Amino acid sequence: MSLHGKRKEIYKYEAPWTVYAMNWSVRPDKRFRLALGSFVQLVGLDEESSEFICRNTFDHPYPTTKLMWIPDTKGVYPDLLATSGDYLRVWRVGETETRLECLLNNNKNSDFCAPLTSFDWNEVDPYLLGTSSIDTTCTIWGLETGQVLGRVNLVSGHVKTQLIAHDKEVYDIAFSRAGGGRDMFASVGADGSVRMFDLRHLEHSTIIYEDPQHHPLLRLCWNKQDPNYLATMAMDGMEVVILDVRVPCTPVARLNNHRACVNGIAWAPHSSCHICTAADDHQALIWDIQQMPRAIEDPILAYTAEGEINNVQWASTQPDWIAICYNNCLEILRV
Repeated sequence: MSLHGKRKEIYKYEAPWTVYAMNWSVRPDKRFRLALGSFVQLVGLDEESSEFICRNTFDHPYPTTKLMWIPDTKGVYPDLLATSGDYLRVWRVGETETRLECLLNNNKNSDFCAPLTSFDWNEVDPYLLGTSSIDTTCTIWGLETGQVLGRVNLVSGHVKTQLIAHDKEVYDIAFSRAGGGRDMFASVGADGSVRMFDLRHLEHSTIIYEDPQHHPLLRLCWNKQDPNYLATMAMDGMEVVILDVRVPCTPVARLNNHRACVNGIAWAPHSSCHICTAADDHQALIWDIQQMPRAIEDPILAYTAEGEINNVQWASTQPDWIAICYNNCLEILRV
């Protein structure tokens, strides 16, 4: 099954620098808008001309490790974008300019900051964000919308809680939709473990999985429809491991058709059994994991890009579109 040869199924945008991070906006009035990093550009697809247009570019002091739009599917909150790098920054996106709303730094007593590897924005409570850092900690931030000044609510933030999450660097953090979707989150890190936390009971965590060779785990991604499942991958690993939190420590599936190291994982927003993986072998693969725990042999769809794919993002409000980035290119693919 090829994506080529049909009507326009692929749109491409070339940025002025290598694209590592990207995220789809979920606002209903901004259907085909994405943010791209390493510096930051906001691009939108003009559906009339079928071309991507750069709406905004702004400097980021340090290449961004992740960027994410506020998970606001109804368009009721300010139009905010968060980025992680040396600090967590929250930006307010206007029609003509983007301005820094707040810079969140929880290491006030030092001139040095421990870079942030990743963060996640809570979908149930958009006033909560969690960051992961190389200093072994995860920090949960609370945003507040301050007093109205000249009809603009200023956003600020405070540390709700900071915890030592791992024995070594923490590389990723993600909130789970389980138990109401607000309080549970998991993290992965250089100690090779996946750990799960509950904001209501932070005195203990649960180790869901440990890499048998203790390879660092770089990413984790929760299934969007079934909070029992998550996917993770090891540094320089060519496979993606699917875990079931009800059966800790034993993967329920291994997706291992890639021929080079995997860089990105994205679950389908609308289906509990589809997941996309992307790797240095130029391939983006979509898998159907319905038959777990029987082995998943082959992907159901494959797309070959013109370079090593750095990241993949499945559009949550438009499930038939996937974005990938490689070199300095963004492509969105209809699936």
